[in-house]
Amino acid sequence: MYTEEDVERLRLLARATAGGHKIGFIARLSAEDLRRLVSTLQTAEVDETGVEAGLSGASGGGRLTADGSAVAGEGGNGHGSSNGGGGGNGHGKVALRPDQQLLRDALSATLGFDSGAFQQTLERAAVAFGHNGMLHRLVCPLAHELGDLWQRGAVTAAHEHFASAAIREFVARSARPFAAKDGAPRVIVATPSGQLHELGALLVAAAANNLGWRAVYLGASLPAAEIAGAAIQNAARAVLLSVVYPADDAELPADLEQLRRHLPEGVRIVVGGRAVESYREVLSRIGAVVVRDLEDLYALLERLRSEPVDQGVVARRNGH
Repeated sequence: MYTEEDVERLRLLARATAGGHKIGFIARLSAEDLRRLVSTLQTAEVDETGVEAGLSGASGGGRLTADGSAVAGEGGNGHGSSNGGGGGNGHGKVALRPDQQLLRDALSATLGFDSGAFQQTLERAAVAFGHNGMLHRLVCPLAHELGDLWQRGAVTAAHEHFASAAIREFVARSARPFAAKDGAPRVIVATPSGQLHELGALLVAAAANNLGWRAVYLGASLPAAEIAGAAIQNAARAVLLSVVYPADDAELPADLEQLRRHLPEGVRIVVGGRAVESYREVLSRIGAVVVRDLEDLYALLERLRSEPVDQGVVARRNGH
């Protein structure tokens, strides 16, 4: 009666709920998102404040204490071993990989609303991994982590807004030396009306800029008419939308359909984010392109760039 995919999904849901996630939040996640969530549970514990660690490299499991330090799991030797091996009382410090350490520091700075420490962490990540690597190895995991913590009530919306503002400031400052040329193709980046989480949209805008596009970032919760107006005024080739929460907004399908009506026929609508599976029906109806991750986005933007340019777009950009 059930396919192998059905059984796998049920197992993933069972493991995720056993790990503390509410079924109401995860029931609509894609199978890929569920696998990712469960994989973090296999190597993470939750500290007393409910902040999910997910950062320890100990083979016996690990967690972050309330002060943000990594502690070995019960299989650790209690003597600061980097691999957590041996049998001991589980109180030894464990070494973190560079990306794990940076994520821990970014979370700590966010929880403490420490903008100086947050900016320093972003700078360290950019030096260690490059600007693109920083997006993949720090900003993207941070966005996922804060989203999970917010859903579990471990952080507030203020924490996410703090991180979004800090990342926006850093990206704007670091992008100046690599500003796109005047003739660069343009995209509009925003979240639709009612979608208040903007970290994903910021990540998309920065990624598009890295590929030589001129990303016009509008921010969170924009009405369809305003998004379409900005796209037309900028002669954008695509509108990139982030849809994270809520996953059951009854008004969003109508907004997306309105956006499609207002946009010129050749302008693509591209949608990504953890709630995207909940809106598959309307996205299919309006011909939107769904991207799962940054790799999908990169591939799509490369394809769009290689497509012939509508001369009407050039004329509108030049004001004719």
